[in-house]
Amino acid sequence: MSSEPRRPSTVLEPAETELLRRALGEWGGPARASDDLARAMGFADVTAMDLELPELRRALRQDAPLSARDWARALVATEFVFVSDLYGSGTDWRTTTGRDDDETINALRVIQRKLGPIVQPHYGGHALHRADEGSR
Repeated sequence: MSSEPRRPSTVLEPAETELLRRALGEWGGPARASDDLARAMGFADVTAMDLELPELRRALRQDAPLSARDWARALVATEFVFVSDLYGSGTDWRTTTGRDDDETINALRVIQRKLGPIVQPHYGGHALHRADEGSR
């Protein structure tokens, strides 16, 4: 798979892109990461995460090309915020997003399969932190 940046509309259905956008919006609201968790998701720390997530959301909304690194960060941040009750929305997901858990997990599985070839270099966190990957 090419490492060229990919527009959301060439990878995901609009509802799938919207799920990622909505999930990323949970961070800084009901969801709070630690510096360690932010680093695990590919951000330098929570401060950097708080600054970069709105840019990822904007790129998703405007159909701007995302790098493989940004796709990986958007995916893992969505996974954590949906599932984790300690850091993310967890059991409050339905209340804070209006989205059903069953529908969300099914949609997330589809997104994971579609993004798999794009984010594959980042499996296990490999290369997620490399500065030379850059963003959009």
